[in-house]
Formats: sequence, structure tokens, C-alpha cells
Amino acid sequence: MLIDIKVPAFPESVQEGEVATWHKQVGDSVQRDDLLVDVETDKVVLEVVAAQSGVLVEILKEEGAILLSGEVMARLDSSATGSAEAGSTQSDAAEVDESGSLEAADGDAAPASPAARKLADEKGIDLAAVVGSGKDGRITKEDVVNFVPAPVTPSAPATPAANPTPAAPQESVDGGLNLSAGERIEKRVPMTRMRARIAERLLDVTQTTAMLTTFNEVDMHRIMDLRSQFKEQFSSVHSGTRLGFMGFFVRSAVEALKRFPLVNASLDGSDIVYHGYQDIGVAVSSDRGLVVPVLRDVDQMSIAEIENKIAEYGGKARDGKLSIDEITGGTFTITNGGVFGSLLSTPILNPPQSAILGMHTIKERPVAEDGKVVIRPMMNLALSYDHRIIDGREAVLFLVAIKDMIENPAKILLEI
Repeated sequence: MLIDIKVPAFPESVQEGEVATWHKQVGDSVQRDDLLVDVETDKVVLEVVAAQSGVLVEILKEEGAILLSGEVMARLDSSATGSAEAGSTQSDAAEVDESGSLEAADGDAAPASPAARKLADEKGIDLAAVVGSGKDGRITKEDVVNFVPAPVTPSAPATPAANPTPAAPQESVDGGLNLSAGERIEKRVPMTRMRARIAERLLDVTQTTAMLTTFNEVDMHRIMDLRSQFKEQFSSVHSGTRLGFMGFFVRSAVEALKRFPLVNASLDGSDIVYHGYQDIGVAVSSDRGLVVPVLRDVDQMSIAEIENKIAEYGGKARDGKLSIDEITGGTFTITNGGVFGSLLSTPILNPPQSAILGMHTIKERPVAEDGKVVIRPMMNLALSYDHRIIDGREAVLFLVAIKDMIENPAKILLEI
């Protein structure tokens, strides 16, 4: 019985997708719930799995093809038996030579799939050093993607050979290029759909909004003292949850948004839409670009629940497991460039939201306090806002409210 493998239904905010990677090939035997193909949208990568066991008999959309919701991508024969053993596929197995025997990928290395060998060649990775996660230790493409070279242990210098051949120094650069000294190599690769969409949205924001940024600085010493005093107890009581700074900033933002509802509003044509709830997006960096998962109804969440959810979203972002629902919506966004060392920056709005808060790195600086110069851990804050609906007064007072709560953390708990 032939079964159509269809493109998942996209939400209204996603118009189309693209075939990113086929994990199975025509003729492969698949089991129910085996991963067949990754579909990349401008927001997330969707995994399409087999609804039934059988053999993949036809692929209608090759890698790179543009997809619409509900389109047929491939066909599966649920009554056929594949060329590969049950539970494994030729795409995730070693190559088979003409005699039918498995061929190791590289010398004594474990057998590897063609996709894994191709990627390893591109990245200059020795497959002998890669641990395979497939059947019988076979190396899959994912094993190569996730491979981290072991650190080099210094050893005593060897006795030089009589006529040594100098090895050209290698330099690894972004884009998978390995360059010898003096070489001038260029590599052209197409943008991923997500990166192209990010570029399009950022350019659109700068051209269609009246974006303005106001800055302030916040003394972090009380929050840092509080965190140092209670972080171990906090982790113990809340099942290992780490007490960071984001929980405090999210809670401060919630209280400030209640006081200044325009900052929590959005513009729809000539209408201002006020939101009677606070859904806060937290920008997370991933290998494929910046994503903004959303904490919903944050006013009903404790600091421990906020920290837990942010940690969960961070793990999903790294693994490419965020769902479209988890990154859709939001009434306000917080981004923390400080984790990368940013001292000061201007965050760009996340439309249709009207404001975004930027956190930065903490630096000890001399400040005046009660007529004396003291050294305090200071953080720069930036609030970018759409001046079409938010006046400077509201923006400045909103940022001052966050500063006041962070410098006096008891106000966060007392909601004053």
C-alpha cells in the first residue's frame, strides 16, 4: 500500500518551507517513527517521520526544493521489504561494493554513510576519530555534524628526520574552509531559509518603523549578592534549577509592562492593539541563527519556572527542536548580548512588537554613591522602541522602572 509523505501544515505566519536533508533514500527500509526528512522554514526545522513501516519508493521533492503546506514529498510502500536490514538504512550504513560487502569509510575507521563521508571531506574531519551512533557503530551525518575534535596533548619533541618535509600550517575559518598559509580561497554558499528570512525582517524593521533607542545603566551588586547568597539553596529546592539574572530581568519587565501598557502594545495598521497579558520572548542564539522562544503568561510564573523554561528553550534551540508554536507570538522581547561580551548595542525590534530590551556585559566601574567613589558591577541597558506609538517619556520611565527594580530586588517580589 502506497502512503503519501506530506509537508506538515504550516501556521499562518509561515508561507513555505524547503527540503533541508533527506535522512532516507529511495529503496531504504524504514520503521514507524523513523526520521525521514528535515523541512526548514524561516522559523524552525520540522522533522517529518514515517507514519508506518515500509520502504521509501519515491522522493518527489529533492533537497533544496520549495515546499507548500500539505504537498506530497515522497511515497512509502508499507507492504514492501527494503534493501537494508530492518531498523537500518543504506543512507546511514557503509557503502556497499559490487560484491555486496560493506566498505569501511576510511582505512580502519568504522563504516560511514555517503552523506557522512561527504561532510567529513568538506570539513577535513578524519572519520577514524568519529564515534558512530548508527547500527554496528556506523557513522551517520549527524555524528560528523556533532563531532568535536579531542584536545591536542603536548608531547616531547621527536628526533627530527634526516630530510623532513614541512607541513603547511592549516587554519580553520568560518564556512568550512581549510586554508594553507598565503592561500586566497573564497567559498560561496546560499543563505539558509532562516538566515534569509532574518535578513529580510531586520531590513524591513529599519525601513518601516520609527525605531529609537534609549539607554541607562544599572548597578548589579545587590542582585549579584542575592544570587551568591541563595544560588545553592535555590538549586537544591528547585530540583537543580540554576539561578541566573534572566529570571530577575523577566520579572522586572513584567511589572514595568503593567505600568506602561503602550510598551506591551503593537501596531496593526492604524490601530494600537493593547495586550492584557505579558508574553515575553527571550532571544537565544543557535547554530542556524537567532531564535526567540516565548514565555507565555509570565506574570503567573515564578523566577524558578522562568529560569527552568529558558534553560529548556536553550537546549531545544541548540538541538533544533523548537516548535513553531514556541517561537510564535510574544508582546515584548529581551535579548542578552552580554553573554558574548557586548558592552553596548542597539537591539532591533521584533515586529509586530513595539519594544525590545537589550542587556549587556557586567563591568566593574567607579561610580559616585552618597558622595563617595565606589567600585560597582555595572550593566548597560538599552530599550529600542517604535516611536510611532511610544513617546520618549514612556520609554525612559519604563527603563528607569526596570533599573529601580534590579537595583532594589525586594521590589520585584513585593511588586512595588
